[in-house]
Amino acid sequence: MRHVFLCGNPALDLACTLRARRTAPFETLDAPARLDAWYVESGIVDTVTACQEDDVTQAVTVREAIYALVTARLADEGYDGGALALVNEAARTPCAIPQLAAEGRWTEATPAQALSTVARHAIELLTGPDVPLMKECANPDCTKIFIDRSRGGRREWCGMESCGNKIKAAAYRARKRQTRAATAR
Repeated sequence: MRHVFLCGNPALDLACTLRARRTAPFETLDAPARLDAWYVESGIVDTVTACQEDDVTQAVTVREAIYALVTARLADEGYDGGALALVNEAARTPCAIPQLAAEGRWTEATPAQALSTVARHAIELLTGPDVPLMKECANPDCTKIFIDRSRGGRREWCGMESCGNKIKAAAYRARKRQTRAATAR
């Protein structure tokens, strides 16, 4: 399974690795190899030292802290002290450092360095100019939060393929049913 990156920021993409939080939670970081793949597919690193179960546990803990901070910010509420401490602690670890290689840029990291890089993205996101652009997907079953950089800021869904088409198709079917019911009277 390949991971999905629709959110516009690695911290939000990590926060969204637990899908459908409110309805039928689905964990995508369920094994060390899946976390390895997420770090590489996200572009945080080109290669990561093989993750262990403890690394997965730590990443999921930081992910939940990031999600708590982002949703608090969206709701214009204060931050949870525990979540702040977790993200700040992860960010204190040295982050992944890109190197110049003959082939171009190359980034190798340990799992802790990769997670530190994500935590720093969260800090930059929550203190930067993209805060007003953060939105939660309009699909009630989806809990992805994304940066809306669309023209006019009208993006409603995390992605058309994943949520937008489902909502539009459901609305179309509902209109058709309503039209048929009205004409049957």
